Amino acid sequence: MDKDQSIIIKRVRKGRHKHHGGSWKIAFADFATAMMAFFLVLWLTSQTTPEQKMAIAGFFHDPAGFSKSASPYVIDLGGSAAVTKGEGIGAPMDEEDAKRLDAEEITSIADQIEETRLESLLSELQAKVEENEMLRRFKDQLIMEITPDGLRIQVVDDSQRPMFDSGSSTLKYYFEDILLEIAPLIGSVPNKISISGHTDATPFMNDEGVGNWELSAARANTARRTLLFGGIRDAQIAQVVGYGESILFDTANPTNPVNRRIDILIMSKRTQNNIERMAGGLEKRAGKAPEVRQQERSNLFDARQRAEQNQLPPDQNF
Repeated sequence: MDKDQSIIIKRVRKGRHKHHGGSWKIAFADFATAMMAFFLVLWLTSQTTPEQKMAIAGFFHDPAGFSKSASPYVIDLGGSAAVTKGEGIGAPMDEEDAKRLDAEEITSIADQIEETRLESLLSELQAKVEENEMLRRFKDQLIMEITPDGLRIQVVDDSQRPMFDSGSSTLKYYFEDILLEIAPLIGSVPNKISISGHTDATPFMNDEGVGNWELSAARANTARRTLLFGGIRDAQIAQVVGYGESILFDTANPTNPVNRRIDILIMSKRTQNNIERMAGGLEKRAGKAPEVRQQERSNLFDARQRAEQNQLPPDQNF
């Protein structure tokens, strides 16, 4: 190598990358927000009822119609959605459909609350029977169950421990104590009750012409008075009836002592409405208010009186 030859060492200095800015962070934040909103929509959708989904669909179909309602919310909390008619799951509802669905939903919720209340009462009654020594001795003569009509409590007779003397409507002291024990629990719920008396199929008729029908009604009324003394409100009693031997507990053995019983039904609201509808059925079937029917009867009565005074044939439609 020549002494005069120069040696050149070239050092390459690595430069820094050019700064890209923070735009990617904004894009990622937007993506994360969108995903959170997406999963939130999925969660809300899984929590809503079919009726609420239809209401939401109606809002997106006609937002202006919802803005005119009393409630500014997608799910109606008091207003009435004015949307157009349509078909299918995603179609909007008209006002009448919305009202009908609201009424059905309210009725369904009320039925569930009432069923829960009656089941709770049944549990309390069963617990009271188990913890009370006197009630526990008569456990086999207390039949309690939830039925479509409400909570039914049947106090049945026994040949060794009858509720009443033969042909009598006076309660034995021990069965009177049973009714007094359960009365406070029955009185703790707002439901109305029906009390019915039943006899077996053994024919009964005393010197005064009192038979099974009168006897069963008198025994039901005795149970009513005892329950009132025990704490049930008078307004809570919807009806007191005697069925005689027409509804047997043991149809295979009509003379079985269990057919002699007191039936206490803590009625569901639906059953109560049915009884009240039957009791006032004349006015409801005629489609007229009771006061209108009363005025019509008064007019017909006046017409009959005038006809009798004038010796004319009375109105046959009275």
